[in-house]
Amino acid sequence: MQIASNIYKLFMKNSKKRSDCPISSSLDIWGDKWSLIIVRDLMFAKQCTYGDLLKSEEKIATNILASRLQSLEENGIISKSDHPDSKAKFLYKLTQKGIDLLPLMVEINLWADKYYELPAKRKEDLKEVKKDKEQYIKTALSNLKQVIS
Repeated sequence: MQIASNIYKLFMKNSKKRSDCPISSSLDIWGDKWSLIIVRDLMFAKQCTYGDLLKSEEKIATNILASRLQSLEENGIISKSDHPDSKAKFLYKLTQKGIDLLPLMVEINLWADKYYELPAKRKEDLKEVKKDKEQYIKTALSNLKQVIS
C-alpha cells in the first residue's frame, strides 16, 4: 500500500495541469462526483471517521471513498489524524484550504435552490443565508476555523 501511495504522489507531483485556467485546475482537485460531498459532510460534522462518511445518503462505494479521501488529503483539502478512542480508526477534518471552499458551497446551494426542488429543511437553512449571505459566510467560516485551531 505504501509503494502505491508513493507512486501516486510521484505521479501527482510530476503531472501537468490541463491548462492554466483556474476553473480547470480547481476541478482537477475537487471536481469529481464525490469530493464536494465529502467536503460537505465534513463542513457539517466538523470531523468524521471513514465509517461516518460511508453513511452519507448518496451511498459512496468504499473504494471510491478511500480514493477521494487520499486525493483530498494529498491536495491539502482535508487532514487525517489518529482517532483518540481507536487505533484502527482515523479522523478526517477540513484544513484551511478546505474551509475556504465554504463560499463556493453556499453558492452551489443557492444555485440549486433556484433550479431544483429542495427538501424543506434545506430551503429553511437557505432562508438564513439569503437574509445576509456575507454575515452567514463570515460566521460559518469562523465556526469552522475553530475546529482546526
